Amino acid sequence: MTKLDATFETLPTDLYIDGGWRTGSDGARFDVINPADESVLASVASATLEDADAALDAAQAAFADWAGRKPRERAEVLRKAWELMTERLEDFARLITLENGKARGDAMGEAAYAAEFFRWFSEEAVRADGLLTRGPSTGARILVHHKPAGIAVLVTPWNYPAAMGTRKLAPALAAGCPCIIKPASETPLTMLALMPLLEEAGLPKGLVNVLPSQQTGKLVDHLMHDARVRVISFTGSTPVGRKLLRGAADQVLKPAMELGGNAPLIVFDDADIDAAVKGAMLAKMRNLGEACTAANRFYVHEAVAEDFARKMTEAMGALKVGNGLEEGVDVGPLVNADTRDKVHAFVQDAVAKGATLRIGGELPGGRGFYYPPTVLTDVPENADCVHDEIFGPVAAIQTFTDEGDVVRRANDTEYGLVAYVFSGDFRRGLQVSERLDYGMVGLNRGLVSDPAAPFGGTKQSGLGREGGHEGMHEFMEAQYISAEW
Repeated sequence: MTKLDATFETLPTDLYIDGGWRTGSDGARFDVINPADESVLASVASATLEDADAALDAAQAAFADWAGRKPRERAEVLRKAWELMTERLEDFARLITLENGKARGDAMGEAAYAAEFFRWFSEEAVRADGLLTRGPSTGARILVHHKPAGIAVLVTPWNYPAAMGTRKLAPALAAGCPCIIKPASETPLTMLALMPLLEEAGLPKGLVNVLPSQQTGKLVDHLMHDARVRVISFTGSTPVGRKLLRGAADQVLKPAMELGGNAPLIVFDDADIDAAVKGAMLAKMRNLGEACTAANRFYVHEAVAEDFARKMTEAMGALKVGNGLEEGVDVGPLVNADTRDKVHAFVQDAVAKGATLRIGGELPGGRGFYYPPTVLTDVPENADCVHDEIFGPVAAIQTFTDEGDVVRRANDTEYGLVAYVFSGDFRRGLQVSERLDYGMVGLNRGLVSDPAAPFGGTKQSGLGREGGHEGMHEFMEAQYISAEW
């Protein structure tokens, strides 16, 4: 345990295995850095393969009892977790800001969103409906029910330290599965801090095990090659997702992959420009742009492009940059130096290739991984930021005149997570949405994430869905029983 100002009386920094805290088997630890000032927040235990085996043993031992419980019993634990987390949103938001950097408003939004997954899946836990029918040709009765798949390995990213964990934990537990979660090394503290809350909610020991580690690749590969593991759920980059899928093939694991994005945001000439700018700010600047759902490519009709760019520049310029803990700050630091430098490289590349810099684009001095809100116009098609995720506060604006052409350009990517469409003609908006090859579309909205909706993409953006009715089924197997009577 480590003291960390007044956020939590004591902050857990060891591994969480079988309902208890322990140091790693080899005693190794690593530092968690505050991106606002580059200071060390805490030293966290680094799990080894031996620790992974201990977590597997604990999860397997807890499986049968939890899977055999009545759905309502599992639901009540999740409901209690939602109540407890909702009472402590301020504490969790502060911790999220300390290790991730996001401003307080974003952190509070994430904490509330994360808690809501416990409530949603407490309700879904009792809705794993089956089927009873009769084979038309055989006359046999067909009974179908859904069983928990088994141990689930959950690998989460740094951009949502709370929500990406609860979005996986809640449906897995609702389904009856034990879990081993590997949080990102940049942001392990929030997930560790959640464990005492789950204990208080009544979760039996061994069901959730948390393994921070700097040996991520070796650790996850080791877990995936244990016969007791049945599900691998990962949120992160597409290249890492491909590697995990290759590893999952060895054991024929059930994969749930939420991977990268390259979201287009289309503004038609009949759109309400003020509403479009408001939606674009939400789609771009939520979480500082460090989100796979962030608007990455802005396609604005030529007739309204200057009006949109001017208002977007004004809105970006009005944002206050600083330490996310400070009052009135809208934009905190990016998570680390590599992320900040990559964002700056995208801006420099676009400008070198002919883009116009409207605002921002300069690296600030001093400590902390800050980058200013930036607007680029006249962005050429060969700019790197058009083809890769920016993952930062940069709006790259291009223009179009033809509907068919902009749909083609929007679809011209290996990614297919989310797209955004703004149009005053709802019929046109729906028609364009259906033509976009994306798992999700925000129509006149800059926010699509919702625990009650199936989150996920097409093409190289992943497999499966999180949230909604579909989320729990990622952790279940349908069993069919044939009978006659």
